[in-house]
Amino acid sequence: MDSPLLRRLFSRALRASLASPLVLAGCGGADLTGYSALACDDGFPTVSGLSPTAAPDFVQLRLTFMNGDGSYINEAQRNSSGTACETASDKAACESALSNLSSPTGFRSICEMSCSAYYLATTRGDEVTAHTTLEALKGFLGSIDTAQEAALLAFASKYDLSCRDLERGAVRANGKGGFNVIGTTGYACGPNTALTQHVLEVSASGEVKEVSSHILERGLPNCVVGRRPVGLRASDGVACVDALGRHFASAAHLEAASIKAFLRLREELALHGADVALRDAALVSALEEVMHTDVSTRLARRFGATPQRPEVAELPLRSLFEVALENAVEGCVRETFGALVGHHQALHARDAEVREAMTRIAEDETRHAELSWAIDRWAREQLTAAECATLREAQREAVATLREEVEGALPPDAVLVTEAGVPTPDVAASLLATLEQELWA
Repeated sequence: MDSPLLRRLFSRALRASLASPLVLAGCGGADLTGYSALACDDGFPTVSGLSPTAAPDFVQLRLTFMNGDGSYINEAQRNSSGTACETASDKAACESALSNLSSPTGFRSICEMSCSAYYLATTRGDEVTAHTTLEALKGFLGSIDTAQEAALLAFASKYDLSCRDLERGAVRANGKGGFNVIGTTGYACGPNTALTQHVLEVSASGEVKEVSSHILERGLPNCVVGRRPVGLRASDGVACVDALGRHFASAAHLEAASIKAFLRLREELALHGADVALRDAALVSALEEVMHTDVSTRLARRFGATPQRPEVAELPLRSLFEVALENAVEGCVRETFGALVGHHQALHARDAEVREAMTRIAEDETRHAELSWAIDRWAREQLTAAECATLREAQREAVATLREEVEGALPPDAVLVTEAGVPTPDVAASLLATLEQELWA
């Protein structure tokens, strides 16, 4: 399925995009006057700076992982404060109990491809305790009288808190005996997604209430690559503090969905008598998407996120025209542009592991785009003139929609641009313009 033309166009588009400026600033949002950055440790709100009713010797934030059926997998220690078992009468027994402490439940629980939750482990004298619910956390903290306690409660209530960007993570006293916290929900990666900023009011009693919200970013289409299958159900989003974690969890979700898309495509190609080379290429593409899913999942977990398992409705196989229509839009437009974006990430990602992963993924996705164009040529030979005209119009509409999405997108988080190589709207528009002028014209 090799197509030198497509690769030459990609090369020209990437060179042209170098002239586009990087735009990292956000847009809109809450007035941040008086807000301060969060105190963080290892990318998570630190557990120092707490003033619980009964002062512990030691506090540790833990992340626990479970299978989808709730069975325990393992745990990770995020950050801690104090000296474990410092005032215990039997220090060895206390340390052993702390080491063996685990919990299959916790606050901020998310079940996606697997389940994850957080809890606080504490020691006080001989007591070793796991605080595994939001109410238990509130009981431990008592009156919320420090900024860090307010931030921890917002985090436990499933709001994402950035350690680098005030627009996405900040706190200040509000003059009502409590605190205001800036947090976010959602993510900006893919069509119909958005990163939403929330101003939260955390009362002295521990109540977390939304005061206002603003959309900071709308998702860049094809910020991740892969063919979306028909019947793919909308994702609920990814709960993760780190923008890189959210990005790669979303990538893993769509890459996993692409496995099903290519397996279904292979069945439908066989149903309509396609050449064995096309059917084999679809199968190879599915196998490559397995690797992409594994790589993206590893990157997501590295940045603290758990990918969501894709849900795809079981639908009957389609007519050749329906297959060709989806291929013209999803393959020849969106998947092709996604492959080009992947090459941009491979060239510009500062993180070495991300750059290496995107180099392989972009090359594979280019072959998948080439397969889309090969299927398009084959299908048009079997269709009527009226059906071919419908394909051309659908493709024009898909390009116009893609252009609107790219031009209307807000700048992504700066760390996505620098570390993951995600193009800004200006750069994405430049990439799109080359394909629009030379491939889709």
